[in-house]
Amino acid sequence: MTVNTPESPEQGPLLPEYARQDVARTVAFALEEDIGDGDITAALIPESATASATITCRDDAVMCGRAWADEVFRRLGGVDLEWHVRDGDRVAAGTVLCTLHGHTRRILTGERTALNFLQTLMATATSARRFADAVAGSRVTVLDTRKTLPGLRTAQKYAVLCGGCQNHRLGLYDAFLIKENHITACGSITAAIRTARENAPGKMIIIEVENLDELREAAILAPDQIMLDNFSPAMIEEAVKLASESALEISGNCTVDDATRLPGVRDLYLSSGALTKHVQAVDLSLRLN
Repeated sequence: MTVNTPESPEQGPLLPEYARQDVARTVAFALEEDIGDGDITAALIPESATASATITCRDDAVMCGRAWADEVFRRLGGVDLEWHVRDGDRVAAGTVLCTLHGHTRRILTGERTALNFLQTLMATATSARRFADAVAGSRVTVLDTRKTLPGLRTAQKYAVLCGGCQNHRLGLYDAFLIKENHITACGSITAAIRTARENAPGKMIIIEVENLDELREAAILAPDQIMLDNFSPAMIEEAVKLASESALEISGNCTVDDATRLPGVRDLYLSSGALTKHVQAVDLSLRLN
C-alpha cells in the first residue's frame, strides 16, 4: 500500500487528507501542554511590543512541517509567517527557513512548539530522503511503518512523503497486516487469510512470513502482499521465484545499505521503522532581529 501526493508551487507536497485533519488537533494539544494557564516569561515583555524574527536551520536537512508551524501562530494570532523554502526542499546548514513578523509575546510563546514540530518532521523527512536516494533508479520502493511517535502518526507519514519515500498502511483499520501472533491465534496462515477475506472483502491483505515454508503456504492463496521478515539474500531470491502473484515486501531491521543490495529482477517494497523512529532532531534556531 503506497500513497502519493501532488505538489503545489508554493508549499511543496500537498498535505494528504489524513494529515490535514490532524494538524489542528495536534497543534492545539501541543500548545495546551506548553502554555497551561499562561506564558509567564513572555509576560515580561510589553503587551504592545512587535518584532521580526527568523528561523534558521543549522544542519543539512529536508524541509517539512510548514502547516504545523503555521497552525501554531494562527492559533496564537498576531504573527505572520513568510516562508523561504517549500516542504520537500533540501536545505543546507545556515538556510533561513522562515521570517516572522508580529506580536513579540506571541512569537516567543509559539517558538518552542513550532520548532518542536519542525525539527521532528524535518528529521523524519531527512531520514526518508537517505533511503530514497539509496534506491533511486532501482525497482525498490521504500515504505514507512506504524513505528511512529504517539500522536504524530499522520505528521510523520507526511514527512516520509516529503523525503521521497511512500506510506505503508496508516493504522489498524485500512489494511490487514497478519503477523506471527495473528497466525498463531487463527491456527494457520491459510485460516488467517481466508477469514480476512470473509470479514472485509476488498481490504488489502498483507501477511508476514518468517521462512520459505510459510511463504509457500501464503503464495498459494495469493494475498496482495507478502512481507518477508528477516529473510537472507538467498531466501529473497527464492521468494521472488515462488510468489509471482503477490507483491513482496522486505522487512526486519532494514538499513540504507540493505536497500541497495536487493535484487532488481522485479518490483519490491522495503519497509523500515528507521524512517520514523531512528531520527535525530534537526537543529533549528529562532532569533529576534
